[in-house]
Amino acid sequence: MRVGIIGAGQLGQMLGLAGKHLGLEFTFLDPAPEPPAGITGRVIALPFDSDAGLEQLASDVDVITYEFENVPVESIEKVADRVTVYPSPAALMHAQDRLREKMLFESLGIPVVPYAAVDSPNDLREAAKSLGLPLVLKTRRLGYDGKGQEVVHTESDISSAYTVLQGKALIAEQWLAFDREVSAIGARNVDGEFAVYPITENRHSDGILRTSRAPDEACNIGDLARQYLTALLDRLDYVGVLALEFFVQGDRLFANEFAPRVHNSGHWTIEGAATSQFENHLRSILNMPLGDTRAVGHAGMINLIGSMPVAWAEGGRRSLHDYGKEPRPGRKLGHITVLADSARERDEELDKILEKLTA
Repeated sequence: MRVGIIGAGQLGQMLGLAGKHLGLEFTFLDPAPEPPAGITGRVIALPFDSDAGLEQLASDVDVITYEFENVPVESIEKVADRVTVYPSPAALMHAQDRLREKMLFESLGIPVVPYAAVDSPNDLREAAKSLGLPLVLKTRRLGYDGKGQEVVHTESDISSAYTVLQGKALIAEQWLAFDREVSAIGARNVDGEFAVYPITENRHSDGILRTSRAPDEACNIGDLARQYLTALLDRLDYVGVLALEFFVQGDRLFANEFAPRVHNSGHWTIEGAATSQFENHLRSILNMPLGDTRAVGHAGMINLIGSMPVAWAEGGRRSLHDYGKEPRPGRKLGHITVLADSARERDEELDKILEKLTA
């Protein structure tokens, strides 16, 4: 089978590597020079929304997927007339707009933090009154890794926060004092078979995911998270891997956002699960039986941001993944996965690595 992937970054690279033992061939659409996924297949070096690029991709493959959610929906709809595309344009449309996304969550009975649409400075002032301060002002589209958002602490911050983000559709969210952040990652194939991975705890720094730990044994709301994830997969008639992120406050969950693709918080599944999220995404879009999602140990993942470590990062039960990117501040260049026999041993190992990375 021939799989087309829009985007050839590190997620495309890991999909390509996962598909090798399934006997799959890959073609990517990505304008970047020497993208990470190029080591696993052919790259069509044209823009993601290029008619010529999409036409060529559609003619070369049996099914198309994508590795990031900022692909124009119109482009997906256009290529879907030629070849099967998973996940569907409908899933992409909801994930691309925070307001539409929150309305979807609410329709499924999935709790969200109180919010308000913001189209003017006056809207923001009204949101501050109704939601209270502080609040978080976000762009409705194209925000990731902490980008496209401002915290409004006081009334005097309203004007400056709006000025920074003006010109874009915005949403204001009530500030939530949460305990932890977790993600529920699941796969669903064309026939509706689904499988869910153990809940993952995520810790961020400067808006970027820094570490993930699974299984999250402290998570007493795992069944609830899986219930919400399954409801979302079914409503969207979803095909592929989907990650649903939550804020945890006591025994309550508040949905933050979902990603209609393989997800950074699931990188631990390559070494830490019986079947990785990348293989299960491919199995889903090809309507193959899904692989076992159980954890094979206590896994942790550390994102390598801005620079790559030296040789100490690999060996024993550590696995180093180098995406082959040029270093620059704030850029995800790779990750390290650790496996251990207990959560305590895993956390001690993660702490050792983090200490070396920040030394």
